[in-house]
Amino acid sequence: MASAMWTVGCSSKSGDESQQDNPGMDDPGPPPEAPGGPDAGEPDSGAPDAGEPDAGEPDSGTPDAGEPDSGTPDSGTPDAGPDPRAEAEIPPLPSVPGWRFLGADQGGPITVYGVTADQGGNIWVAGGEEGLFLLKPGAERFVRYGMEDGLRPYGFMPDGSTPPGPKYLKVISVAGGKPGTVYVGYEGLPGKGFDHCENNWDGPSPDPARYKSGDADKVTLHRDGTLSVVHYDIFSGPNVVSAEPRGREKLCNILRIAYDKNTASVWFGGNHGFARGNAEFKGAPMCNGQLNCSGVFEHVHPSINAYDAKGNMVLLTDAYYGVAVDPSGDVWFGGSDRTTRFLYGTNAGNFWRAQTGSENDPNNKHDIWPDAKPEYSRPDERVPDNISGAVVAHDGTVWLSSFGNGLAQLDSGGGVLRRMGSGSGLVDKYLSAVGHDPSDGSIWTGASWGGGLSRVKGGSITNYGLAEFGRKYGMARISDIQADTSGGGRRMLVAFMGHTDSITKKWVAGGIGIYEGN
Repeated sequence: MASAMWTVGCSSKSGDESQQDNPGMDDPGPPPEAPGGPDAGEPDSGAPDAGEPDAGEPDSGTPDAGEPDSGTPDSGTPDAGPDPRAEAEIPPLPSVPGWRFLGADQGGPITVYGVTADQGGNIWVAGGEEGLFLLKPGAERFVRYGMEDGLRPYGFMPDGSTPPGPKYLKVISVAGGKPGTVYVGYEGLPGKGFDHCENNWDGPSPDPARYKSGDADKVTLHRDGTLSVVHYDIFSGPNVVSAEPRGREKLCNILRIAYDKNTASVWFGGNHGFARGNAEFKGAPMCNGQLNCSGVFEHVHPSINAYDAKGNMVLLTDAYYGVAVDPSGDVWFGGSDRTTRFLYGTNAGNFWRAQTGSENDPNNKHDIWPDAKPEYSRPDERVPDNISGAVVAHDGTVWLSSFGNGLAQLDSGGGVLRRMGSGSGLVDKYLSAVGHDPSDGSIWTGASWGGGLSRVKGGSITNYGLAEFGRKYGMARISDIQADTSGGGRRMLVAFMGHTDSITKKWVAGGIGIYEGN
């Protein structure tokens, strides 16, 4: 079945095309810069798929979704250099009614890429190169976990062994599962051109340290505080994809994750496309990417054909930061250029049939902020959607945030009901996360840089910004917003990434905000 369905392979360019500017985007000012390395959506070597970088919103000057490159070496592992934690400014925690804040002084990371809770009420934080952080119910301090504790930000060689070469840890996404279980997404080893983890497999000198880096883990907490880790090696082995018989290694940066207990699925939004993991996967390092043992189906993208700045035909697909599970078992995925309803539940869990519906049906490739031409467009004819997050609301509508365009509400078929951008009352149109509040159906969204948060309920908007959070927290990017209902009530979990202070030029540590107000 896999070979019959996966008849079209995915190829990458070497990334030497010139990058284009996204039309219709205003420059919001300087983006934040995190210490310690490139962001979660580092451009795919300039342009493997679309002639455009693939990290949210890089072409327009708008802050992108991860954390812009801070000069980490692209060949090999980053050098140690100064300790970024020691050099960071750790701000006092805000005091805001209805909120509780925790940061680096409570043992949290200095750069916060994501926050979630499992069904047991444990809070997990994606802390970038510092690793994975845990706050147990009732605890006042975080516990940190790294590769020494079992985290595995790299896959397996065909014989089940560890890939040779340097290892790179950067936790950039988290999604809670069963009590004590969290799904963890990684960024692959940084690099450009064929050194990028997406392109390396197809390059002249494939390096397993690169093409096997990144992907995701299922992490389970034991009573004694130790971890069990199962790795999702998101690739296809030999003869799985008929058009790529030697195998395929494309997805490596896992930008967002969503867990669906009803279908026992864990959904990975990544560079280039998206994939499904078996949420109950036990691990099989000797599998070599075969479908009967890998625990993964990969990959899908609602791609379109277009032209780059040099007039070359390219495939537009990238940066799937939008991942939202519908109660039907379908899943919404939003990327740099198109959004799709992946009809997994509609097709009774038939991944391949759902893949056809997202890749071959032009009516299921939704252009939220329309291009001048739906396909075969040139750079000046496109308005990249640059989706940064997705949620399905109580009423079945879908909300998408964008790194450059604001907020959009869709009906269940993908039709746009409204768009909210400049002048709408939101804190900004440059939005980096969105969340759904199960207590009242309101929608929370956060700014990419220096804007704060907006809460949309019907026709009203409540904003939280510098006045509430203060300058040090109010200037931070909102990198993630998730709801936690594990305790019978609800908590809104908000990740404040951190930022570079425009005056001191020092990195101001981020933190998490826990909202339990009305």
